[in-house]
Amino acid sequence: MNLDPVSIILMSTLMTVAMCVVMFAAQRSFPRNVEGLREWGIGMAGLVLASGLFGLRGIVIPEVLLPLANSMFLWGVGLLMVGTQRFYGVRPSWHLFHGAWLLGLLVMLCWLYLWPDFAMRVAMFSFLMLALNLTQFIVIVRHGERHATTCFFGLLMLVQALAMLHRGVNALLGGAGSDMMHGGPHYNLYLALLAFMTLLLPVGFITVATRRLQTLLEQRSNRDPLTALLNRRGFADFHARHSARQPLAVMSIDLDFFKAINDRHGHAMGDRVLVDVASVIRGVLRDSDAVARFGGEEFVVLLPESQQARAELLAQRIQAALRQPRPDASLPHYTLSIGIACQAAEDESLDSMLQRSDRALYRAKQLGRNRVEVATPALLSPQAPQHICLN
Repeated sequence: MNLDPVSIILMSTLMTVAMCVVMFAAQRSFPRNVEGLREWGIGMAGLVLASGLFGLRGIVIPEVLLPLANSMFLWGVGLLMVGTQRFYGVRPSWHLFHGAWLLGLLVMLCWLYLWPDFAMRVAMFSFLMLALNLTQFIVIVRHGERHATTCFFGLLMLVQALAMLHRGVNALLGGAGSDMMHGGPHYNLYLALLAFMTLLLPVGFITVATRRLQTLLEQRSNRDPLTALLNRRGFADFHARHSARQPLAVMSIDLDFFKAINDRHGHAMGDRVLVDVASVIRGVLRDSDAVARFGGEEFVVLLPESQQARAELLAQRIQAALRQPRPDASLPHYTLSIGIACQAAEDESLDSMLQRSDRALYRAKQLGRNRVEVATPALLSPQAPQHICLN
């Protein structure tokens, strides 16, 4: 079946315009830390412009039209590469970006003016496209989340890269035809692939961006915005997922005299201290442990598959870390009081364990602060307070 090249280019251009609008709309509505959407939008606008230039065939002489259109196409694809790199937090390859479209311009000029050879132009253009697509594929594989959306996006990029490789090799072997509208064997395949990839690649990028947005929204609902630790809801979810990994231990941790730190140094310094506390606690925990900020200066740690000995060891390591010189020398000296509760029975609820660790923490405060206390049956008295009142 023969496909009309003009119709394919027109259809691809219309789809690119539509996806360009989608990219710019997403860029305005997504959070700023979802990066790359702007570059994808501008890059696709560049592809629209390149298609528009190709559409001037017969109006503008090829010696002017082809170098401009092809270099603009590489410029647009290069910006897609930059957008993908920024999305995954990789330093943009600006040298490759500028080198690709400038080299594309040089290739067109050389094999159009000096040594007219359509096959060489196709081959060199295809290999430049291959470099840009393959760079994106490597970034996706190395830095992408292990998720179906990433696999979909990566697979699309790999198919595009392999198509460019096949196109370039085929051109070198003499299968490029004689002009851009009659490109030789497999040309119908390239035209169809152009149409599909023009739509599917932006869709693939939007799917991973939407997945990133979903993750960010979940984190905002489950995490404390200041310290990035779990909040009460996130902590409860973590416990629900790991409650079967018994025995469990809980640590309630409270900053000593935090009000005095705020009064003397200001709330901005108080926030920095809270962030430092979060960093110290995280530094001694396993990946399988969880730490949450329950509000104010109160932190709670859940230790799956841990008994009293390990909980006490971690509490001692936390306090030992505070005795070391702080990375930020401007932080005021502070201490922590810690209460520990170990699961008394297989069916003991999280609320019960938190109440007992709170009471152990209250006892640490009463006995002078800057110490560790372990909940015992003697601390289960209902008269004991359930929340820390001392600062």
